[in-house]
Amino acid sequence: MIIIMLGAPGTGKGTVAGILQEKMGIKQVSTGDIFRQNIQDGTELGKIADSYISKGNLVPDDITIDIVRDRLEKDDVKNGVILDGFPRTVVQAEALDRILAENGKKVDLVVNLTTPEEEIIERIVNRRICSNPDCKTIYNLQLNPPKQEGICDKCGHELIQRKDDTAETVKLRINTYMNQTSPLIEYYKKQGNLYEALVSKSINKMGKDVAEDIVKMF
Repeated sequence: MIIIMLGAPGTGKGTVAGILQEKMGIKQVSTGDIFRQNIQDGTELGKIADSYISKGNLVPDDITIDIVRDRLEKDDVKNGVILDGFPRTVVQAEALDRILAENGKKVDLVVNLTTPEEEIIERIVNRRICSNPDCKTIYNLQLNPPKQEGICDKCGHELIQRKDDTAETVKLRINTYMNQTSPLIEYYKKQGNLYEALVSKSINKMGKDVAEDIVKMF
């Protein structure tokens, strides 16, 4: 099964994808994590990606598509994948359809999450992530803080804040998303595989609730 997570930064895509991975046994693949690993390792791709990500901009389509094509050839996603952070543009979506079609596959479900902007900013500024690359559990200092400050409940590694998780950068990322990624909603709506959900404390519905709803669908 091929699942795509859509939504502006901070809407809970990573949280939902992580739960679906655990409950459905489908590998979560985050293009953001791929880029961040390259940035940390100081690769040429990492340097290029950082020049865009650090300013709240999207990495160019051709670079992102090549990275995802390579990742989809790995054995751990042969039976399915949850794509978090890709596609971000219609060009990327069309490229993904072609890549999947080459292997007789297609996108089965597209999950689009929406959250009020003020909540998004509040969440991201308070977001902390496990530094263990095999864990990557996400916490929020207000909504779901760790039991011990700065330490992951699951594996005991240090929690970190991404350097682009600032109010200023978040606003830029939201604007970029609305301008470049929103057309994807119409693209997948026409394909008939779009599932939309509002994630907001105002209606007492969070990412884990959405994930549970999706698991019940299958």
